[in-house]
Amino acid sequence: MGLAERQRGLAARPPAPDWLIERGRSQRNAVYVHVGGCWNAGSRSKGVERDQVLRALAEGVDACPQCRPDTVLGSLV
Repeated sequence: MGLAERQRGLAARPPAPDWLIERGRSQRNAVYVHVGGCWNAGSRSKGVERDQVLRALAEGVDACPQCRPDTVLGSLV
C-alpha cells in the first residue's frame, strides 16, 4: 500500500465517537461508559450520543476509571 493510498484511507474514516458504552459478554448489560478514544474501551464498545451516556450513568453504569466520562461531563449522578 502506497503512502497516498494510506492517507486517502485515513481521510475517509468516519470521525471517532465522542462517547462509548461498553457491553458485557452477553451484550445485554452495559458495564462501562467511556469517553471516545479511551485506550481502555473494550472491543464490545459502541459509539453513543451524550444523552445515552448521561442516562447510563444515572442508571448506575460504571464510569471508566481511566477516562472518567462522569468528570468530563460534570455529571453529579
